[in-house]
Amino acid sequence: MNNIVAIAHDAKKPELAQFIQDRLEWLRGVNLIATGRTAEFIESQGLSCKHMSPGQSGGYVQITQMIEEGNVDMVIFLRDHKVIQKHHEDIRKLLEACNVKNIPLATNYASAELIILGLLKKQAIERSKRKE
Repeated sequence: MNNIVAIAHDAKKPELAQFIQDRLEWLRGVNLIATGRTAEFIESQGLSCKHMSPGQSGGYVQITQMIEEGNVDMVIFLRDHKVIQKHHEDIRKLLEACNVKNIPLATNYASAELIILGLLKKQAIERSKRKE
């Protein structure tokens, strides 16, 4: 688990930052990648991440391209279901790319936590097999 994309609509940004903060031990050595305003918010909470463009300025397209190139291990996208944005088609394409490329996609705390734990368990099993 090398690259995790972290995205949140405005109302969900504090929730996402808290989720990451509470699980820093699990995420040690992981590169967090976020769209512009999410990245700014995450950094304002004392966390580091790689900045992509803001979503409405092509950030979702950049993330989708990274997924299609095999450079993303997981996406956490805390969406505000009440928000429909002009760039909603870019979001749809990002979610579709996760499905096509079989990239774990979490849209809430519970699924994000389970996916991270599953990926950590998978890594531990793979390390164990290499030692045999």
